[in-house]
Amino acid sequence: MSDKKRILLIDNEAGLCRMMEQILLDHGYLVRFYTSPQKAVEEFSASAWDLVISDIKMPGMSGLEVLQAVRAKQHDIPVIMITAYATVEMSIQALRKGAYDMLTKPFEPDELVYRVKNALQQRQLLAENRELRAELEDKFRFENIIGACEGLKSVLDRVGKVAVRDTSILITGESGTGKELIAQAVHYNSPRREKRFVAINCGALPENILESELFGYKKGAFTGASESRIGLLETANGGTLFLDEAGNLPMNVQKTLLRFLQEKEFNRLGDTTPTRVDVRVLSATNSDLKEAIKCGSFREDLYYRLNVVNIHLPPLRDRCSDIPLLAAHFIQLQNQKFTTSIKGFESEALRILSDFSWPGNIRQLKNVIEACMAVEAGEYISRDTLTQFIETDSVISHPHIEAAANAAIQDIPYTAALEHFEADLLKNLLKKHGGNIDAAAREAGMNMVTMYRKIKKYGIRKEEY
Repeated sequence: MSDKKRILLIDNEAGLCRMMEQILLDHGYLVRFYTSPQKAVEEFSASAWDLVISDIKMPGMSGLEVLQAVRAKQHDIPVIMITAYATVEMSIQALRKGAYDMLTKPFEPDELVYRVKNALQQRQLLAENRELRAELEDKFRFENIIGACEGLKSVLDRVGKVAVRDTSILITGESGTGKELIAQAVHYNSPRREKRFVAINCGALPENILESELFGYKKGAFTGASESRIGLLETANGGTLFLDEAGNLPMNVQKTLLRFLQEKEFNRLGDTTPTRVDVRVLSATNSDLKEAIKCGSFREDLYYRLNVVNIHLPPLRDRCSDIPLLAAHFIQLQNQKFTTSIKGFESEALRILSDFSWPGNIRQLKNVIEACMAVEAGEYISRDTLTQFIETDSVISHPHIEAAANAAIQDIPYTAALEHFEADLLKNLLKKHGGNIDAAAREAGMNMVTMYRKIKKYGIRKEEY
């Protein structure tokens, strides 16, 4: 299939059409022209064209009517309007109806090609943005968060309920438990998903820089402020601001943030005029904020503003049954990234992996697997490779986890192990709910469409549940 861009020309002057056709053909485009706007609209089909160029003044059907008709069939198709009688009023009318650009007769060939390139580049950027947003929304769907233990399922159930409500959430848990992942899941499952998710680590910046990063500043506010700059709160307008390690917020920043949460406005540094924005604030901490309040390092009123809803993430040592699943996921990601073919862990290495205490939680697990895959020469990660990166004296005994993991995963690739686990989980849920797919889907934390798709994928028959 050709990757050449396809351009549709519509003008009642056949000579002009042939001239434009030749210019565009010479620049590598596929072109077809119509001298009848009615026939062009009648035969126009969505996805057949990348760009439409139409005259405005034509007998029987105006260019503005053509514009509306083709955009009704394909809303994102860029349309360039051509006219010999350009006026401000006409241009505004065409742009309001969705025209991408206006081209005034007579025009030079270079100008036509320039306008066409711009329109096609804009369309490509919009398409890429849509694809990226779709990928992000898919990535942060709740059913794509790895884990099946009861502690995580209860967390995701709570997240699903509060995501749609425009309220502040404080996510707590040890470092490396996935607090930012949960914040992103909240954002991409909320009504704000079309807007930006902006994150800042409050513990990584000095006090004066953090304040200017969050709230912005006016030109001349301090030495070196040679121009005004908006802060992250304004950048996130309409979307979500995530404050990671919020326990490290300095007192002066806490005061300004509290005012924003109460009044929905703040002052840039050096500015006396308030700035209003619409932002949902999510925050996370691995410290004890109640203890910080007692010590006087955190404002109690701000705590209650941030902690309208609390979501606490369990440490990985309390999610031992999820370790094989997480490991399979990270191995798959690394295989895709580096085109490697590591299949999993040897049984003894898997036992150590499952019984390790993981003080750095999921982040540490991910880093250890990446390190193991970088040095492992075989198809399976060995005990000797694994123990280069974790201390075996930190291993704790979980014989039931070891038995389950070995029974399910020993000597088979990790991707297959993950699928076996998921298929068994779905069968058990369907049995538990007497074959009620809706109830089973709810407990699994997935929607009905996904549930049906997975039942079909794993070939689960009715007699099995």
